[in-house]
Amino acid sequence: MGRRRKGQAVNGWLILDKPAGLTSTKAVGRTRWLFDAQKAGHAGTLDPLATGVLPIAFGEATKTVPYAVDGVKTYRFTVRFGAETDTDDTEGSVTATSDTRPTRADIEAALPQFIGEIEQIPPRFSALKVDGARAYDLARDQEDFELPARTVSIDRLSLLEVPDPETCVLEAECGKGTYVRALARDLGRALGCLGHVATLRRTRVGGFTLDEAIPLETVEQAAEEGREALRDLLQPVEKALVDLPAVPVSPADAANLRLGRAVLLRGRDAPVVAGAAYAVSRGAPVAIGEVAHGEFHPSRVFILPD
Repeated sequence: MGRRRKGQAVNGWLILDKPAGLTSTKAVGRTRWLFDAQKAGHAGTLDPLATGVLPIAFGEATKTVPYAVDGVKTYRFTVRFGAETDTDDTEGSVTATSDTRPTRADIEAALPQFIGEIEQIPPRFSALKVDGARAYDLARDQEDFELPARTVSIDRLSLLEVPDPETCVLEAECGKGTYVRALARDLGRALGCLGHVATLRRTRVGGFTLDEAIPLETVEQAAEEGREALRDLLQPVEKALVDLPAVPVSPADAANLRLGRAVLLRGRDAPVVAGAAYAVSRGAPVAIGEVAHGEFHPSRVFILPD
């Protein structure tokens, strides 16, 4: 007989507005404790310096994390010119300085080279692994190592304002694996003035936006009010699946899908879809899978209370 998992069977997404100074791991740990949830994870790490949208998945929602992580992300950030740091943000030590400052026209002229698919070397202080060790651990120990460049996708990069000669505010819409700190570093180098991230706020992850993000203080207040107040803060499990078509199935077919069996999508109202999709029965998600030749083949199934 298996050991009973501690905590409550909480299922759904909490869209946290992460405060500055808190790691993503600690944010997950804190909210999991407040909800007394059996299982939790997050979609897309935010640096401690960063604030904004941190989607936290509880229970069955953790099965949809890859779909949220793969979604487009939007960041608003401030670049400070005149210095590079070893962390590419304000938390690191200055490694080089410059007296040059760019004009607004200089910045606007440089941005197009960072739009589209570009090669980017991640920051040395990152969670990437080098021969089994985290890059940030090697960087703290002043080890000599190189991180290879990777191809990342930046769909949009806009200049929002230039408050003063020392800083500019940008907004980027980018794909998985893009480091905004590296973008600020590389922009500073392209402008010949050096630079690093001064502030960073994520405003979107896939279908999750800042408009629905909840401050940690609000979550803590709800925890004091009771379990129902906490559950009112949750988004449904399928919220992360906005880019997949929903396929309705009967209760009988839902039962087969939960057993891992493929089901035939029959009838004149059967959806005409192919590829990745998720099945829904009586308004609740049943499984994620693939539609091929008129059949739904489940790959992940949801076990949710009726």
